[in-house]
Amino acid sequence: MTKRKASLPPLSDAEEAAIQAGIAQDPDNPEISAEQFALMRPASEVLPPALFKALSKGGRPRSPNKRVQVTLRLDPSVVETFKATGPGWQTRINEHLVKAARTIERATVKEGSECPFKGPGIRRILRSPRKSKAG
Repeated sequence: MTKRKASLPPLSDAEEAAIQAGIAQDPDNPEISAEQFALMRPASEVLPPALFKALSKGGRPRSPNKRVQVTLRLDPSVVETFKATGPGWQTRINEHLVKAARTIERATVKEGSECPFKGPGIRRILRSPRKSKAG
């Protein structure tokens, strides 16, 4: 759970007046008048359709290898150890789990070998190809 940051204290009247005075003196960014505001139109009306579509397409591109979000409880020492390695620690945990899954898969593919984990259908899960949600 993320901690909420403390909000800033409200501005005093003197601070607000100083900020407004600075805004009024800025020649590069004058305040918009009511007349100017009335002349404004939505970007969809004034931009070429292709440009508007390109600019309004938000978000990051979809990754070709989709990951599944899960809730997982780990020992605090494990989390602290990975966090101490710096940014990208969650990706590194994933890389270690991928290696472990490949080891398990190699062990279970061999005929007659015991699955190192006890769980219903673990061999079937590891052997079956992933099915996409779309298909």
